[in-house]
Amino acid sequence: MKIAIVGAGAIGGYLGAKLARAGEEVTFIARNRNLEAIRAHGFKLILEDGSEEHAPTAKAVQRMAEAGPQDAVLLTLKAHQVKDVLPELRELFGPHTMVVTMINGLPWWYFQKLPGPYEGRSLESVDPGGLIGRTIEPERVIGSVVYPASELVAPGVVRLIEGNRFTLGELDGSRSERVEALSRAMINAGFKSPVSKDIRGEIWVKLWGNLCFNPISALAHATLEDICRFPATRALAATMMAEAQSIAQKLGVEFKISIDKRIAGAEAIGAHKTSMLQDVENGRALELEALVGSVVELGRITDTPTPTIEAIYAVTSLLGRQLAAQGGRLAIQR
Repeated sequence: MKIAIVGAGAIGGYLGAKLARAGEEVTFIARNRNLEAIRAHGFKLILEDGSEEHAPTAKAVQRMAEAGPQDAVLLTLKAHQVKDVLPELRELFGPHTMVVTMINGLPWWYFQKLPGPYEGRSLESVDPGGLIGRTIEPERVIGSVVYPASELVAPGVVRLIEGNRFTLGELDGSRSERVEALSRAMINAGFKSPVSKDIRGEIWVKLWGNLCFNPISALAHATLEDICRFPATRALAATMMAEAQSIAQKLGVEFKISIDKRIAGAEAIGAHKTSMLQDVENGRALELEALVGSVVELGRITDTPTPTIEAIYAVTSLLGRQLAAQGGRLAIQR
């Protein structure tokens, strides 16, 4: 299978290295030092136990036209970065190319192929003006939920922190030949890759935690363990989750675990810094719209009050704006 990785970072590198080692024809779309490193040495993966795997056959190009049409395009960018690759993205498309969205938060395609009163509606928070939806046809899209944690420790080198599960799903819930083929390729590469009949429900389960723990951690400079063990922030997270649950239920999504169990699961992860806290500390743009702004938008669409989520969204938005305006970063140091 010809597979292009758009976003050769922590998750994209992990996926691409394993798929290339399993015999798939992998091409990374990369830039600068990452591009040079992959071209010169392939991609290296450092596993949880410290052992290393090398994917010397992985290719890297800067221009998507150099890669040409693919069987699958894995979008492993942050949600706010997708619009930046749109001008070239269709260079990777053939008649049957799949576009697999391995992106945190609510996706631009949420209402595509979703029967009901909101079918076909665009989410302005993640796709202003509907540009992404017009560039990537719904027929191409395969949804995904990314569970592993990894980090790009050097150009062309990714360290796996934990996890190997990537859930896949067609937008209409069908078990198509193409999603089954992609799942087999992923499993052959060593991943857990089940095909879900309800990919939106899977997205909500992960988002349920992300929408509260990410902004609270960014504001308080606290780990998951800190948030869950401090009574006031634990209660704040529970309130945000309850508001989000009301939205999801109106959209036909039912959660199979309680809020207390979801928080307990986050607490069990320990002293982990969320991706948004890491972005604040490193002066990177915050992934706020896909994780929080989109939930606020869904609240308005479904006429569901979200006062707590809106308050946290407002102050985190201002934090992100101030950091961007000053070109700064913010970290607690001894």
